[in-house]
Amino acid sequence: MLVRSARWLAAPVVAGLIAAAGLTLINPVTDATAEQQGRSRPAARNVIFINGDGMAAAHREAARLYYAGLNGRLVMDQLPYSGQLTTSPDDPETAITDSAAGASAWATGVATYNGAISVDTDGNPLPTLGAQAKAAGKATGLVTTAQVTDASPAAFFSNAVDRAAQDDIARQYLERSKPDVILGGGEDWWLPAGTPGAYPDQPAEDPAEGSRGTKGNLINQAKAAGYQYVSTPRQLAAARPGKLLGLFANEEMFQQRAEGAGDIYSPVVSLSAMTKKALQNLSADRDGFFLLIEEEAVDEFAHNNNARRTLQAMGELDKAVAVARAYAANHRDTLVVVTGDHETGGLAIEDVDAADESVDEDGPFAVHGTGFQFFVDWTTKSHTGQSVPVTAFGPGAERFTGQHPNTYVHEILQPLF
Repeated sequence: MLVRSARWLAAPVVAGLIAAAGLTLINPVTDATAEQQGRSRPAARNVIFINGDGMAAAHREAARLYYAGLNGRLVMDQLPYSGQLTTSPDDPETAITDSAAGASAWATGVATYNGAISVDTDGNPLPTLGAQAKAAGKATGLVTTAQVTDASPAAFFSNAVDRAAQDDIARQYLERSKPDVILGGGEDWWLPAGTPGAYPDQPAEDPAEGSRGTKGNLINQAKAAGYQYVSTPRQLAAARPGKLLGLFANEEMFQQRAEGAGDIYSPVVSLSAMTKKALQNLSADRDGFFLLIEEEAVDEFAHNNNARRTLQAMGELDKAVAVARAYAANHRDTLVVVTGDHETGGLAIEDVDAADESVDEDGPFAVHGTGFQFFVDWTTKSHTGQSVPVTAFGPGAERFTGQHPNTYVHEILQPLF
């Protein structure tokens, strides 16, 4: 397994990514090219589903201008098939979704209320893609810069009437859905109050953080269940094949504040590094795997109308997409899907205009490779009802064209498990 992993990580496509700061692909192989050469794609054995939390079209376009320029493309936009997903929940109080309802729609195919984790509108638990993939014999995993028990990953691997029950969600991971790889933040929910872990309680950057679980020492329970536990980059790199739990922050792996007010995006381990390790471990399963990858910081910094950090998070997300895309280019039975659960911030891209009186305006930011600049305007600190783009590569990717409700993701992925 390690030999195979080394081969795909060292492939020419990855060398091109490194040379271009992780944000472009050199001569990407498309499904269309394969068809022109008379080669058919195999059925999807592996699924890599990537969520840019809070990311819609304008976030992708701002990142494209900033990182790739007027004529360039992000890796996520080089995937050959694209469409749109609507994001409306089934909530009696609002038409605008939150992450819990959005991810639950993907994971179960059922629209539900905000705050719900893969339960219907009456609170009844629903089968989830993560659990179904495991039942089908596939390896499963999740990678996120949020708490590993936050709404998006939780929806694929647990059920809860309230997304706030993160310690119980962690318990369900260990006792029920049993993902093979769990990498991200949120150590506080795995340990009881008064039991600090690798990341001290009440850190200077956020004194409100501290262990708060009510289900016992779940890290010890994970070790007893056969998980390797890691909390540093060195430990992650040295982790053996097999079940792996890595927690790299008390809560999120960043500090989500307004620009200049204590905002920090400097994860202990990058999203792309966690993605590489997850793929190394999961690819050992001959039955295939399901992997959820999430960049949470896009949403959190957009909530704070912090364009500089939002763009930084978008860049890190695209590096993780590049890792997944490189893997899929060398494993033709792998489907990669990139989308967002909703839009955050009402982001708009504007020209430099001294007469613009907008008070929620960030910039200017350079358009890569040109003398142009642009501003980012914000219309809200909340979510909006915009539809979100979806791009895909691999077997079945063509089914993501057109506009569909977000429950359509489940319609496409569930038959693979």
